[in-house]
Amino acid sequence: MESAGNHGGIQQLLAAEHEAQQIVNAARTAKMARLKQAKEEAETEVSEHKTSTEHGFQRKLEETSGDSGANVKRLEQETDAKIEQLKNEASRISKDVVEMLLKHVTTVKN
Repeated sequence: MESAGNHGGIQQLLAAEHEAQQIVNAARTAKMARLKQAKEEAETEVSEHKTSTEHGFQRKLEETSGDSGANVKRLEQETDAKIEQLKNEASRISKDVVEMLLKHVTTVKN
C-alpha cells in the first residue's frame, strides 16, 4: 500500500513540478514580451527626440543664416558711415595738420 501512496505522492510532485515549470515559462515569456515592448518604446522616444532636436537645430540654423546676411549688410553700412565720418574729419583738420607740419619743418632751433 505504501508503494501506491508513494506512487501517488510522486505523481503529485511531478504534476506540481510541471505546473511550476509552466508558470516559470509563462513568466519568462511575459518578461521577454515586456522587454521587447520597452525596447520599442525607448526606440520610438529616442527617434522622436532626435527628430525634435534636428528640427530645432534646422530652425536655429535658418534663423542665424537669415540674420547673417542682415548682419553683413548692417556692418557694411556702419563701416561706410564710419569711413565717411573719418574722411570728413580728415578734410576738416587737414589744413591745420599741414600748417603744423610746415611750421615744425621750417622752424630752425639753435
